[in-house]
Amino acid sequence: MTGRAVRTLVLGGVRSGKSAYGESLLGSHRQIRYLATGSRTSTDAEWLARIAAHRERRDDRHITIETTDLAGELRAAPDIPVIVDDLGSWLTARVDALGGWESGDVDLGAEIADLCDALRGMNADTVVISSEVGLSLVSSTPAGRLFQDLLGTLNAAVAQACDRVSLVIAGRVLDLPRGEFDAAPVPPTAAEPAPNEQAPNDRTSNDQAGEAPANAPGTAAAATPVPGTAGAPAARTRVAATPVAADAADASDRPDPTDAEVFPAVTPPDEAVAFTARERQNSLTKPPGSLGRLEEIGVWIAACQGQCPPAPIVKPAVVVFAGDHGVARGGVSAFPPEVTAQMVANIEHGGAAVNVLAARAGASVTVVDMSVDADTAPHLSTYKVRRSSEDLRTTDAITIAEARAALAAGRAIADRLVDSGSDLLIAGEMGIGNTTPATVLVGALTRREPVEIVGRGTGVDDHGWMRKTAAIRDGMRRARKVVHDPLALLAAVGGADLTAVAGFLAQAAVRRTPVILDGLVITAAAMVADALAPGATRWWIAGHRSVEPAHQIALDHLDLKPVLEMSMRLGEGSGAVLALPIVQSAVDIMTSMATFDEAGVAGRDDSPADVEIP
Repeated sequence: MTGRAVRTLVLGGVRSGKSAYGESLLGSHRQIRYLATGSRTSTDAEWLARIAAHRERRDDRHITIETTDLAGELRAAPDIPVIVDDLGSWLTARVDALGGWESGDVDLGAEIADLCDALRGMNADTVVISSEVGLSLVSSTPAGRLFQDLLGTLNAAVAQACDRVSLVIAGRVLDLPRGEFDAAPVPPTAAEPAPNEQAPNDRTSNDQAGEAPANAPGTAAAATPVPGTAGAPAARTRVAATPVAADAADASDRPDPTDAEVFPAVTPPDEAVAFTARERQNSLTKPPGSLGRLEEIGVWIAACQGQCPPAPIVKPAVVVFAGDHGVARGGVSAFPPEVTAQMVANIEHGGAAVNVLAARAGASVTVVDMSVDADTAPHLSTYKVRRSSEDLRTTDAITIAEARAALAAGRAIADRLVDSGSDLLIAGEMGIGNTTPATVLVGALTRREPVEIVGRGTGVDDHGWMRKTAAIRDGMRRARKVVHDPLALLAAVGGADLTAVAGFLAQAAVRRTPVILDGLVITAAAMVADALAPGATRWWIAGHRSVEPAHQIALDHLDLKPVLEMSMRLGEGSGAVLALPIVQSAVDIMTSMATFDEAGVAGRDDSPADVEIP
């Protein structure tokens, strides 16, 4: 297992070795809770012998708990590693309790949802064992078909709540990528034979039956190499809980998300150069300090570049990270979620405020679809993780695996720009409702009350403000348990777009490239980025102060002073781009303004007492 909590579903057939493999995943832990679901009241001697063999295989680190209340036991100790063995026995016990074998009328939807919610709440490594329906030996009876249908539904739901799904066959393990289709099982129709009821002479091959080859366009990614296996880069797995556009860019272009949250040490800007730059500022033809912040910014740029005077900023780049958020459906914004995709197209065609301001400052603008709830052009969705993040009020915005993919995307975008010569970076954002997750992050990291930090965002009325405050309260409650784990925090309440921004900002610092931060959303992501890559904040400057209350709190947390205060709250990177000409001017002062010596102007040390008076 990794150094961070991971939820793993282990599937396999009878005697496949799935339990032994699942137990091995927790081998490094000193204490393990073992939730055994198999009944010990049976009179079947062979069944009891199997239970005894499982128990003997477990050492003293295991605390065995025989239960069918899986959700309750998971919630009772979310910080202790746990293994559940297995879901099939749990399902059988639940159908028994409901007397469902004879009636066939069993509704376990609420219990399955409760179990998945408990799994998502685990802070420690968790392993769930279950039988893969197609590999189980189940009789072709009404009861057998009921069991298969229910277990298929249960496995699919639990898989969505887990970060990894592994399939064990004959003792060999295959990690499964996320599919790109609705995984909910569909009951067989009257014209379709149920599982295990294929006619004996029906030997039609997949090709003859019309099944698409594994590499056909539009098919699921099951044939894609699996992350973490030999010779299979994780970048080839599209991580998407909701279907991504069929014409999206090839997944092979995606960065490897393995350990995306692990950043090298950040080297600070050069202090020796900063000292030299301050001396140069004092030698320019002006009273020392008379240009105020402009002098400080010039010194900062010189230290970032490692040279004095600094080189002119000639290739600034703006990246607008776009994504939708499930919480937006809860009425937290004055605009409908559909506006996100429409504004992405507007930015792409140069019609947004950020485009106008960037053109004036000589900056390029790129928009990146991280989680827009719509199909976008392939060149915009190269790094797309999924369609919309989930509703942070009730569930994690994205999975840990998706968070790693988004972080890797942000890092890769920063690398690409720096490698192509960009000398200053700006992150922007576009997403209806995104000030809600941003405010949740700020509130969770600074331990403020929701009413202190919630703002009007896109201009919600009083009722909208109340809905937004309640959503932020619920999100902060869920964020509290992972506030010290940046990756888990981003997954819980950040979403794919904010996570990519955090990766982008942290990687810019690693690559020693200055960044101008924009408003609330970007600064909230910056708070997490500085936790991921401590010291990154020294490579950033705050472009402006937003009217959002949480923005000033975030700036105070990062100890950053804004360049401008223009009562802005648009986003897109507009406030940062508006500050860009000031940063460029600070550099120009350092490079083009004459010194006292060069201009032949007397410095302040030339006192009238030194001049001979006739």
